[in-house]
Amino acid sequence: MAPTKRRNVSLLTTREKRAKVDAGVMVEELLESRRNSNRVYDVLERLQSESEQDVIGAVDGCAKLFTTLMERGEIYVGKVPAEEEEEVMKGDISAEEKYRIFLRHRYSSCVEILLELLNHQMYSVRESALCCLMKFTAAEGRHPVQDVDVSEHHSFPRHLIKAVVDQLLSLSSENSLLISRFQEFLDIDDVRFYVMSSVRENVGHVMDQNKGTVLPVYQNNVFSLLSSISLPTQQSELRTFMVQQDVKHEDWKCAKLHEHRRVFERMWLGFLKHQLPVSLYKKVLLILHDGVLPHMSKPTLMIDFLTAAYDVGGAISLLALNGLFILIHQHNLDYPDFYQKLYNLLEPSVFHVKYRARFFHLANIFLSSSHLPGYLVAAFIKRLARLALTAPPPALLMVLPFIYNLIRRHPSCRVLIHRPGSEPDPVEDPYVMHEEEPGQCGALDSSLWEVKTLQRHFHPDVSKVSQLINTQLSEQEDDIDETLQTSTYELMDRDLKTELKTVPLEFEMASSLLKGDVLGRHFSLS
Repeated sequence: MAPTKRRNVSLLTTREKRAKVDAGVMVEELLESRRNSNRVYDVLERLQSESEQDVIGAVDGCAKLFTTLMERGEIYVGKVPAEEEEEVMKGDISAEEKYRIFLRHRYSSCVEILLELLNHQMYSVRESALCCLMKFTAAEGRHPVQDVDVSEHHSFPRHLIKAVVDQLLSLSSENSLLISRFQEFLDIDDVRFYVMSSVRENVGHVMDQNKGTVLPVYQNNVFSLLSSISLPTQQSELRTFMVQQDVKHEDWKCAKLHEHRRVFERMWLGFLKHQLPVSLYKKVLLILHDGVLPHMSKPTLMIDFLTAAYDVGGAISLLALNGLFILIHQHNLDYPDFYQKLYNLLEPSVFHVKYRARFFHLANIFLSSSHLPGYLVAAFIKRLARLALTAPPPALLMVLPFIYNLIRRHPSCRVLIHRPGSEPDPVEDPYVMHEEEPGQCGALDSSLWEVKTLQRHFHPDVSKVSQLINTQLSEQEDDIDETLQTSTYELMDRDLKTELKTVPLEFEMASSLLKGDVLGRHFSLS
């Protein structure tokens, strides 16, 4: 929404007289002579105009005006006294100082209005305000207007970045488009560092105020900003700074990669420790394994979040596998019930979720070890075979080679194919599908009659693949990566492009739908 709050930024009611004057002209007059200094009120008033073009023109004018004034050193530096204070009114300070204080107050008003414009109903206005604020950030970095803790933050205007972040992380309006525009500035090392610090503080403050309640709009804004942040991998890559420090640059926290990683880690942990909407859980887990964990100083700090997500079940558990895989294989995470959880994720829905390819790719890696007990691998084989009875053809063309690969890796499971006495008469299958414990499901006492059944499948490719179980399986494993992404559309397209062989047939041409004199006459095909 456009800001409705009106400030007393005009001393005289000259709006009608100056309505047609361009903001750029006003700025030129201001910079040309101090006699025109009161025209700054007209420029600020334009920022609150109802016209989109007037506001954008005023924003551009303010950017030029105040950055130029900072370069000239005409804006008061330090803790600015209030305009109403007696020492100003009595003339205890010089006219030059009064002028600088006057401009400093106008600059503060401009920043305040620009921050409000970040919530304007028109995106073009929001974008212009954002770019102007970042120009002010660069200008304040070169020519500070506030006292800065040089030992920690050098001359970087951290307060301005924090104000921008607080507006981007709105509780009521969705700002993903504006945040994507802001991503351009996150490639600048010092900006990114202070944005991460500001996000961590903002999340902690807002969530504490709301007592950890789920805030879908706000948390989606936070995620949009967090997911836009990518850290460099080498210290030598830290070389792009908005504010160049002349003294002790190497001592600046922004110039140290380990400090970036530390702030990045604390930012994500502070965000993920609170309850998230289910849809946001999925988005987080999709990027966690390659966008977050590699940049953390201690990835093991994500154990609690990932194990909790893995225990949720469904698609969230499938997505948590990526992060758990990294922690298990690279950071020696001990998860005693991991394979039991993985086994229970095998449900009919696993063949229909859009994360199917990712799940089976990871499951293939987790089951690749030859040191896994035979009863455990047999349980996975049998469960997949039972689910295959109701799976769609594209999934079957991936599952059947998957089963064959497991049998190749674990010769003890060949008993599921060649079990003496299992062929003649149908007997009750000892495998218990609903048993959650793989060791108690009786898979090793069963057989793969399900694969035999699939040999009569309606799809010729499925029937062909399932007949491989009748032959001696080769030692070379099948490459399932090619079949992971196969869709029903691709199968149909491939079948339609297949050239069919012509087969000679002898048949009697039908002349009617029904036989008989009367029926044949009324239901003739000619």
